[in-house]
Amino acid sequence: MTIAVSRENFTLEDFIANPPEAKEWLDGNLVEKTGMTIRHSKTQARIARLWGNYLLESGQGGEVYVELPCVTVRQGRRPDVCYLTPELVEQFGNNATLPQSPPLIAEIASPTDSAEDLFAKATEYLESGCLEVWLVFPENSRVLIVTQTQTLAFDRVDEVSTQKVLSGFRVLSSDIFN
Repeated sequence: MTIAVSRENFTLEDFIANPPEAKEWLDGNLVEKTGMTIRHSKTQARIARLWGNYLLESGQGGEVYVELPCVTVRQGRRPDVCYLTPELVEQFGNNATLPQSPPLIAEIASPTDSAEDLFAKATEYLESGCLEVWLVFPENSRVLIVTQTQTLAFDRVDEVSTQKVLSGFRVLSSDIFN
């Protein structure tokens, strides 16, 4: 769930230059990110830790971020968890806002999020340079991985693996949700 925050004349350029904490720039409005629960926060931290540990073990480099400000073709966003390649870190690591979508994103569903909105957000990210979006549903212990060409579904007993980014990453779905 998001709540519009009234702030006159706050533009996308303002968001890019100085992204406000816990807010996105959506459809011309500065919007506060809300609806996060304890389970949402726990899942966000777990994915960040799992991806980050894998980066260290595999030596692939890059960085994992939470709530990283980025720009899509239409909006100023803050994905729940994302991964930037070493090249993107080198090129944009000192910017206030990433000028594109990260290549790998995890969006954790809040109880107030609609499936339509989550899929629309995944499409927006994919149209803006993202290669792979994980839609994570902590209340149902499910993960959907969306790419330009496929959508894969995983439940609590499945092994989840990256499809396009973080080559070789695999984890039991239960390790994300326990």
